[in-house]
Parts: sequence; C-alpha cells; structure tokens
Amino acid sequence: MPDKITFYAIVGGGSTIDRPLGLARRLETDWGFTDEALQNDFSWSFTPVILEWERGDFADELVEISHEEADRIIQKLRERNGTSGQPRL
Repeated sequence: MPDKITFYAIVGGGSTIDRPLGLARRLETDWGFTDEALQNDFSWSFTPVILEWERGDFADELVEISHEEADRIIQKLRERNGTSGQPRL
C-alpha cells in the first residue's frame, strides 16, 4: 500500500482543473514511486507524463489537486460518460 498518493490534473489547450484533459497520480512507497494515469475505463495504468513534466518534456501542464478534487472529477466523468468511460449517446 502506498505511503503517499499525489494527484495531478492534466490541463492545457483551454482545459481547466474542473474539466481537465486527464488525471495522473504518483504512488510513493518505501522502495520508490509509480506514476499512473486514469484510463477511459476508469482503471489506472502506468504513465510517463509526470516524469516528462518534471523534466520539461511534457506539452501540457500538471496541477497538483487534492484527493477530494480527484474523486469529484472522476465522479463527474462517470456521470458524463457512464461507468464504461465511453460517452453516452
């Protein structure tokens, strides 16, 4: 289990923290960290974007957000796109 989880909203191109392009998170443990991004099916999987952003190699911006903000954004996405992550017709 992670010792610390840091969430980031991915913003750019007119997106905002309330309506980000995506979400990323860093899971920190005693042995290091793992970076993940939220997928269309609401699962989390590995992403290099946090490291790329830290090196200045990522075109968009990452904004640290609280766990509550991340939960709220995920809930809005579920309401808008359904539990499968696909847009509702």
